[in-house]
Amino acid sequence: MTQQPAAQPTGTPAAKSSRLAIPDLISIGIFTALYFVCVCVATLISALVAGAGTIFLPAVAALICGPVFMLSVARVGKFGGITVMGVVIGLFLFVSGHFALSFVASIVFPLAGDLIARIGNYKNRITILIGYVVFCYGLTGPILPLWFMKDAYVASLQARGKDSAYIDNLFSQISVGSFFVAMAAILVCGLIGGWFGQRILKKHFVKAGIA
Repeated sequence: MTQQPAAQPTGTPAAKSSRLAIPDLISIGIFTALYFVCVCVATLISALVAGAGTIFLPAVAALICGPVFMLSVARVGKFGGITVMGVVIGLFLFVSGHFALSFVASIVFPLAGDLIARIGNYKNRITILIGYVVFCYGLTGPILPLWFMKDAYVASLQARGKDSAYIDNLFSQISVGSFFVAMAAILVCGLIGGWFGQRILKKHFVKAGIA
């Protein structure tokens, strides 16, 4: 008599696919929209800071966007989720008139952050936190030309009708020192914002098996 295969126990959850599915892309879209709202808030906050406010936009965003990023990782937890979020933001920046460098940064840093979070299989708080910090540098695309493409940046501002007083004020804080300060601010704010995001989403992390 042919032996029948053993029946699968009822109630056993199916293995989670490692590939992004339609529900994952929908979730990423929602979290990207929330992230974009946080970036807009960060832009308003930066606009209130005279002179060097613009160069600290990525740092301010890193400080307040942590919860959205962490919730996205807890809900999606698959390779590509972080990258897609960064690419979508980069596309928006590029379409809105920023230099191509903004799009490049929005690919390179989110992809690197995705790879780092993947080391811990999206289940390790430390690798997720480091991944978030690296991801935050994706917003440096719009400000890097201030240091490395000054002439082109000035020309683009003039084409958009900005007067010399505005341009002089913008570049008054641009120096080698301010570059390192701005980059260090992203690191510090990313660590704080990411840690805070993990703290307030502790229940979601436990549910997702993140330790």
